Formats: sequence, structure tokens, C-alpha cells
Amino acid sequence: MSDVSSPLRMGTRRSLMATTQSGLVADRLTALTGRPVELVGVTTFGDVSRANLTQLGGTGVFVSALRDKLIDGEIDFAVHSLKDLPTTQDPRVTIAAIPPRDDPRDALVGTAKLADLPPGAKIGTGSPRRIAQLRLLRPDLEYVPIRGNAETRIGKVTSGELHGVVLAAAGLGRLGRESEISQIFEVEEMLPAPGQGALAVECRSDRADLIEFLGVLDDAATRAAVTAERAVLAALEAGCAAPVGAYSAHQGEQLILTAAVVAVDGSRAVRKSTAGDPSASANLGRDLASEMIAEGAGTLIGEQAH
Repeated sequence: MSDVSSPLRMGTRRSLMATTQSGLVADRLTALTGRPVELVGVTTFGDVSRANLTQLGGTGVFVSALRDKLIDGEIDFAVHSLKDLPTTQDPRVTIAAIPPRDDPRDALVGTAKLADLPPGAKIGTGSPRRIAQLRLLRPDLEYVPIRGNAETRIGKVTSGELHGVVLAAAGLGRLGRESEISQIFEVEEMLPAPGQGALAVECRSDRADLIEFLGVLDDAATRAAVTAERAVLAALEAGCAAPVGAYSAHQGEQLILTAAVVAVDGSRAVRKSTAGDPSASANLGRDLASEMIAEGAGTLIGEQAH
């Protein structure tokens, strides 16, 4: 690796959320290794497009520009929200580390808890997964597709345009805005996106020295859990805009994995759980997805795609 006193260049999206979480990773790496890190802001297609995530195709819209900078050698490594990463592996890059996960759950920022909102109240979210599960809980509310960063979305509540917006609890925590949360949804009520709350530290596959160096940030328990969740998503052949929720957690020696595919109108759902050895987490996810497909999960995803 180059001169150990020179800063490593870390690529990040330019949003406040992205630079905040990337800064936390940079500080941790410097604390563990003494190596300085310099943040390099990159604008991605997903940041500039105003289209709905499902229209954009969802998967990878926040990732490709950062990967281009990596491949070109303009940055040494990049930090992504893991749930934004496509499940198909790009052989040119490697996830060198997945740091310990923050809160994986979804949160409602609003004037009241979901159960206490009046019929017809407007809730904003751009996620088919969230809309589908919210409709299971409150079919009588109006769900409004919204885009934009966390500040923009929360602003629609403070302005009175919406009664609430649903965001990842981890992101609100990183921004220091937990006080605005009116409800955190337990995973039994709303399964999070695969990998939600976790970050991915990615570098070029041909940088063995850097892969080893960044490995100090890796958390084996988090990696096993999110690997199982993402294996479900990959086996269902569903992108990050599909109505698929998955959550995995360690219980003693076992990894417990639960996943669901929910019709976007909230009318039908396929939800299953399994348990197995954390060392075989990818197989655990693939096997659960196969059981879900046998019960019609693929049909529900196909309906959403059309």
C-alpha cells in the first residue's frame, strides 16, 4: 500500500446522510489504524434524478458512479448503504468490510403513531416494501410516493403536507433526529429491507493489501446476518425496489432468518422463517427463498414489476 501517512481517499455520496455515515466509518478506521482518511464527494444518478425509485429500476442507482471512481482509481474505497447495493456481484470490486449494524428497523416521523392517525391520513414513502406492509397495518390511510433526502422528506411533515413519513431508524439516528420519531416499527410489524442499517465498505478486488487493511472494520455477526438477508433477495431475483422484507438475527448459536413478500395493495403476503448455522448464511437465505417461491412469492414480485 502507498505511503501510510498519506490519506486514503474515501468516496461517498454527497447527501448529509451519506457524508455523515461515511465520516463515522472514516473516524473509526483512523482510530483503529492511525491512517488518515479524506472524503471525496460523488454525485450519483439516483441523487440527481427526480424519478420514482421503481421507475429508475431501483438497484444500483446510488452505486454505479462510486464504483466508476473506484475502478478508475480516483478513490481508494467507497462506503455505501448496504441496502442500495445490487445483489449481483461485480467481480471488479469487493466488500472488504461490513461494520457493526445500526438499528435495522423502520421508523415513522410524524404527528402520531400509525394506529392513532385519522382515516385518510397521508403517509409518505418511496418504498413499495414499506407501502405494502403499511397497508397490512392501516389499509385506510393514503400512501404518497416521495423522493429526496431525509431532510426534504421530514420537511413535508413539519409543513403539514403529510401526516408522516417512513424512514430507516438508523439514518435518523446518524443524523441526530431520533427526537422526531413518533413510532419505531418492530420487525414483526414491518420487515426491513435486506441489509437495512448496515454499511458496506467496498474497494477494488485487485487491491489485496487494501482489502486486508479495511478488514479491521468488519463485524462477522453483522456480515452473516446481512448475507442471509441478501441471499433471499438475490434468489427471489428481486431488486431493492421490490416489496421484499428480510431480517436475520443471532439467537445463541443459530441465525434466525425471516422474510416476506407482500402484494403492494397489502392483500396477500408470503412470510416464512428458518434457522441455521451462521457459517452457512447464504445457503440459509437461498433455501428460504425457494420455499417462498413454492408458495407463490415469485408471482407477487412479478405483479409488482408490471
